[in-house]
Amino acid sequence: MQPRKVVVLRWGHRPQRDARLTTHVALVARALGATGFVLSDIRDNSIKKTIEQVTANWGGNFSFEMGIPWKKVVTDWKQKGGVVVHLTAYGENIQSSNVLDEIRVLKKDVLILVGSQKVPPVFYSVDVSDFNVAVGNQPHSECAALAIFLDRFFEGKTLAASFENAKKRIIPQKRGKQVE
Repeated sequence: MQPRKVVVLRWGHRPQRDARLTTHVALVARALGATGFVLSDIRDNSIKKTIEQVTANWGGNFSFEMGIPWKKVVTDWKQKGGVVVHLTAYGENIQSSNVLDEIRVLKKDVLILVGSQKVPPVFYSVDVSDFNVAVGNQPHSECAALAIFLDRFFEGKTLAASFENAKKRIIPQKRGKQVE
């Protein structure tokens, strides 16, 4: 069975303000099991270049698209039978609800919506999101939310994953840093 496709859609990126955090969201997505990233509605070639360099050096298959309107990404995803998960502090709590089980049992490709600024109210509607999921019901970072969601969704299995075609690999050890 082919692993399910998990893509992160970053909405609301402001180039002068969000470049570092959007880069980190993409890095977390890649490292914790997502298969791709979409920077919607805008183009930021510096982020794309960084993520492509990381993928080239550290391996794996990770797509990066940008400039596509978020509504088109969501509509196309749903038309292809995928499920849309909106990460928000206002959603069903990942710890105290069965929302992860509900998502997993569908066995569908997952598009994860991650905002960088206040999202439009339509994001919470059934027209956009099949699930509104919170990693905690307090204000928090979208990067942290994505990391916790992906770790729980993949049941921690991606933390020790090896990446194909890697030119570099970190050698885990108690002290120091070793890269081969």
